[in-house]
Amino acid sequence: MSRWINLLALLPSTSLTLLVIGIAFLRFYDETDFIFLGQLAHPRIWSNRLTVAALLVAVVNLGVEWNRRNRETDRLARAEAERTEEAERQARRARIEVERDLAFLSFLADPSEPSRRVLVQTIALLSDYRDSL
Repeated sequence: MSRWINLLALLPSTSLTLLVIGIAFLRFYDETDFIFLGQLAHPRIWSNRLTVAALLVAVVNLGVEWNRRNRETDRLARAEAERTEEAERQARRARIEVERDLAFLSFLADPSEPSRRVLVQTIALLSDYRDSL
């Protein structure tokens, strides 16, 4: 689906280019330069019609480019939000690991009951956050 959208996004700019070439061709050349222009009844009227079509295609192309830019901006904003969330998760993980290490070292240095309670609380905290870490 995305390939088709990308292909269709090329149509306005390509059509605009072809229309401008057609307009220039009808404005600057006549049947003395190209015999088949004699087949066209009113080249100036056709040039005007192509000019109106080119203006419409230019407006469509502006809309397509505007939409593409908005999608790109949204994609960049989502990527930045994901990076921020990942940094917050890493910081939280680091804080919990430091708390764990301090509780364990406190218990090893002083295996008293208060140190044991802090270690048990830290282990409970780690078991609560096991899945999110």
